Amino acid sequence: MAPLPSGGAVAYTRSVAYQQSDIERVRAATNIVELLEGVTTVKKTGRTYKAICPFHQEKTPSLSIDVSQGLFHCFGCGVGGDVFKFIQMTQGLGFNESVEYLASRAGVTLQRDPAAAKRRGEREAMVEAVRLAVEFYNERLRSGSDAGKARAYLRGRGYDSEVIERFQLGFSPTTWDELATHLRDLKVPVKVMTAAGLTARTSRGSLRDWFRGRIMFPIFDLRGDPVGFGARLLDGEGPKYLNSPETRLYQKARLLYGLNAAKGPIARSGYSVVVEGYTDVIGMHLAGMEEAVATCGTALGEDHFDLLRRFADRVVLAFDADEAGAGAAIRGDTLETPVRLELDLRVAIMPEGKDPAELVKDGDAPALRTAIEHSVPLLRFRLDRELGRFDLSEPEARARAIRMATAIVARQPDQLVRREYARYVARKVGSEFEPILTSIERSKGSTRPTAETAIPRPSGVAKAERQLLRVLAVNDDRLEGFSVDRGLFGDEMNRQAFDLLAGALEDLPPGKPPDLGAAIGERDDEIGALIRALVVDDRPLEDPALLVKRLKTAAIDVQIAEIRRKLAAVDADTHSTLLTELIRLEKSKRLND
Repeated sequence: MAPLPSGGAVAYTRSVAYQQSDIERVRAATNIVELLEGVTTVKKTGRTYKAICPFHQEKTPSLSIDVSQGLFHCFGCGVGGDVFKFIQMTQGLGFNESVEYLASRAGVTLQRDPAAAKRRGEREAMVEAVRLAVEFYNERLRSGSDAGKARAYLRGRGYDSEVIERFQLGFSPTTWDELATHLRDLKVPVKVMTAAGLTARTSRGSLRDWFRGRIMFPIFDLRGDPVGFGARLLDGEGPKYLNSPETRLYQKARLLYGLNAAKGPIARSGYSVVVEGYTDVIGMHLAGMEEAVATCGTALGEDHFDLLRRFADRVVLAFDADEAGAGAAIRGDTLETPVRLELDLRVAIMPEGKDPAELVKDGDAPALRTAIEHSVPLLRFRLDRELGRFDLSEPEARARAIRMATAIVARQPDQLVRREYARYVARKVGSEFEPILTSIERSKGSTRPTAETAIPRPSGVAKAERQLLRVLAVNDDRLEGFSVDRGLFGDEMNRQAFDLLAGALEDLPPGKPPDLGAAIGERDDEIGALIRALVVDDRPLEDPALLVKRLKTAAIDVQIAEIRRKLAAVDADTHSTLLTELIRLEKSKRLND
């Protein structure tokens, strides 16, 4: 079964316009199995239902449904949520629209929450102001006498009127407040146009347009709402590119230019392509490579990766060939975020001196497509570029190259990946594997150890923590008489999941399932996905008494290991104190056993 056009989990801005009690009545009145049966094949297995996931290609069902909680979770692609999230993803609706749709379907009458409706109305007013600005700038580009240079520039890039319309390109007048005057004539309040980042006050208090004398590139959010602009200066003084100021709508660390149009193609192809600029995105889309997106005047950050991974786990960086290195686009020069998010981050090695827009303009789109198809892992790209700076035929240069390479590989948090790249570096420089691996691990160990890296948690502990969370998620009646606190959980994600579950379990007697639909149904983060996966897991629950005992023993083992480590490097007085504590812990462990 082919994926639905939405292509994956989409984060929708939730400004709730209805009372929570009404939302919960709609939730309770909706059968999630019936919803899924409308788009895919559903079969009952044990206490849960299984379905072919409609959000990615698969033949064997990997999507599980928990009817009692109204939750679904796909173990194949990670998509999950509640009944409202399912409607959002399959029908392209916002949260409030999904509530309205399901309320109508279930015959539930809704009452609007005045305060929430006001907040939603303020956002809609700002979006409408930006939309009016898009239309104003677009019309100015098409017919304005002062936009001649802008039209000539765009013609030089091969952009005809169809391209201008498709991407809603525009031109901002050079005059001081022409957009502000236009919006005033359309009854847009000054407060709204300023909050939307379209105007600003001068030092004398007069109103001025934020953009003047620039080619305008409208930026849309995932829903397709216009939220801001990127603007290119043609001549005169000022930065070459200027973006909208940070507003409630426009937060550049959470936006990618072109993603509203690219999300479907990305989900279908299985990869996204991050390019440097707006014209690169346009050029690639015109050439049929619609997976292209760009940041909005900032380096790639964690929120950008989080956006992209919702649609595909492969991200290809396609920057200018003469850049100092594609990896420099990642904030902090770290590989930890892509690895933690399980992304396949790669680099397309571009023909020398060309960027994507130039390749398309010159009719060499096939070369661009080939570069993307033959992209290489980011870490390998960095190593190849850095090793190329050394004459590896000279022993001294080879030693310097090894030191440089091992320092780069040591920043990779995955031990298996470090080991494989130790082999790669050894082959590249013509050295032995073991010394290079030792050097990498020594460099890795020179960084400040965390509690988890300094003392590995005992084998099976993480599994036991997850199993205890499963018991808590259903409020198993065997929890009667047990005290479970967050101190039993060593993994930070598990601790956060416990905090959420503890809130839902408050004042509930053991055996009565908590209402988790409202708590995690709309959460797009790792905690929400974790708890949904635990809830829909239909395997037998383990005995909570044994799980608690196992985790208490594991916690003691961690403390014992830490004390033994300290004993090896302390003076006599401290040694005596630590030894006393060690004896106490050993006794405590025996009592727990």
